[in-house]
Amino acid sequence: MSVKADHVRQHVRKSYAEVAEASNSGACCGEASSCCGVSDDAAINTLISTRLGYSEDDLASVPEGADMGLGCGNPRAIASLKPGETVIDLGSGGGFDAFLAAREVGESGHVIGIDMTPTMLSKARANAEKGRFSQVEFRLGEIEHLPVADNTADIIISNCVINLSPHKELVFADAFRVLKPGGRLAISDVVATAEMPEEMKNDPMLHAGCMAGASLIDDLAQMMAEAGFEHIHIAPKDESREFIRDWAPGRGVEDYVVSAYINAVKPTACCSGASC
Repeated sequence: MSVKADHVRQHVRKSYAEVAEASNSGACCGEASSCCGVSDDAAINTLISTRLGYSEDDLASVPEGADMGLGCGNPRAIASLKPGETVIDLGSGGGFDAFLAAREVGESGHVIGIDMTPTMLSKARANAEKGRFSQVEFRLGEIEHLPVADNTADIIISNCVINLSPHKELVFADAFRVLKPGGRLAISDVVATAEMPEEMKNDPMLHAGCMAGASLIDDLAQMMAEAGFEHIHIAPKDESREFIRDWAPGRGVEDYVVSAYINAVKPTACCSGASC
């Protein structure tokens, strides 16, 4: 890993640790939370999350503190989860999406949350115990090097996390490895619709805030195809520019990035050289 990539990773880890600590104390958040979703005001958190596509029933069904308003959409909306499935949540944070997934896969299913921030992991595990989610576990790890065996998951979900990785091609390659043949991706993330100016790309605040690290749509599709995925579909949501504008007011970032839903499938019969 290059020095620059390691610096990006360390900065992101530090920023999200600060968000978790702020959430635990009921304070406002740091740069990683963009629109400052961390709050002790339930009405503010409800407004943020319903704006991203969650229902009030979703919010009421998870332990208090699991939802920190950090996403850019609702990956479960495109996941078509089924009872008994095994789900991996990349960058699981406080456990919000993992707990919602657990409701759909039921007690016969299994949800594995992966996060590289120990403070977030502790928060998620405490939330799981509080909510009695026995089918959910959280593991410390990087999304480029998942602490999961080959051919484990039926589906991988993720909410506004892959854009933070300096090596997205490794993320998709390892996601392919841990999915079962026929397994699928259901991701909400920030993507670039135009080349971002260098001063924005190199801004640590914009990177930790899920903006500067966004890849162009065609580049993402190519990475996924090279990892072995098929039926790749990336659907930008132009209406998301409204809330992205609020993440960095006055910076004009919304002219370059949008939220998107991303789907893909691991073939049931893998070609030679792919992990099956």
